[in-house]
Amino acid sequence: MQNSVSQLFNIKYPIIQAGMIWNSGWRLASAVSNAGGLGLLGAGSMYPDVLREHIIKCKKATNKPFGVNVPMLYPNIEEIIDIIIEEGVTIVFTSAGNPKTHTARLKKHGITVVHVVSSVKFALKAQEAGVDGIVAEGFEAGGHNGREETTTFTLIPMVREKLIVPLIAAGGIANGRGMLAAMVLGADGVQVGSRFVASEESSAHKAFKDKVVEANDGDTFLTLKELAPVRLLKNKFSQDVIDLYKSNPTKEDLKGLLGRARAKKGMFEGDLVEGELEIGQIAGLIHQIKPAAQIVEEMISEFNLAKSEINNLKF
Repeated sequence: MQNSVSQLFNIKYPIIQAGMIWNSGWRLASAVSNAGGLGLLGAGSMYPDVLREHIIKCKKATNKPFGVNVPMLYPNIEEIIDIIIEEGVTIVFTSAGNPKTHTARLKKHGITVVHVVSSVKFALKAQEAGVDGIVAEGFEAGGHNGREETTTFTLIPMVREKLIVPLIAAGGIANGRGMLAAMVLGADGVQVGSRFVASEESSAHKAFKDKVVEANDGDTFLTLKELAPVRLLKNKFSQDVIDLYKSNPTKEDLKGLLGRARAKKGMFEGDLVEGELEIGQIAGLIHQIKPAAQIVEEMISEFNLAKSEINNLKF
């Protein structure tokens, strides 16, 4: 399935595993890369020395391309960039910040750079900054989200209309039919997060994975827009957030409730009561924890089946 995205990364299938905090360690990234997709390490939850360890282990576990997702609001961003360059990582996905800040430096070292956006405006800014590709992420996505609340179904064709560089769709994609739909809308590939959370190789806690599998439609919501919009599974903590909003809270009130390491407590340590459980709306379509390679294989099989069904449609 060679196209602009698979050629850009030198991979078999245009499927990118999102670099999700507390979920995307070297086991998951290498498994996805070995299966023909592109695995990403989630640097957002890693101290610099931990990231280096994961990069080294990932290089030993796969001889296929893999990358690192770097939220640019990371407090140790300069050290993170240094480690990525020193360890010879060839692909970097940046997010949560201005793509102009580090794109030129990364590309100077031969690194392919992709930036994650949630609007046409920021897609154009990233393209102007010289990135090699864009991930356009819809409102359905889990974790930290755009403020615009634009859905994947509407965002992808609007971004496609303006972009020259390869476009990767994200948000609400967990199977082959979703992949095909995204590509019909104009994407050249897909980035998949929530489906890979519920994989055997994900570094998420088993209790969190089980919670994702149990989720139904309507079990997530977007909140904390005053800080950084985030989509959460409903639990006691999320209800505490809802209750706090009833008192017209300040940003400091919200920060006080959020505290520190709330996401780690939920997704990595498995505290389903007080933890922050970040997942996308598509969780309602995820019914089983599976090996990452099987997820990739099933996505491609369903993609091809759905494509053949569409080709046989007559009006």
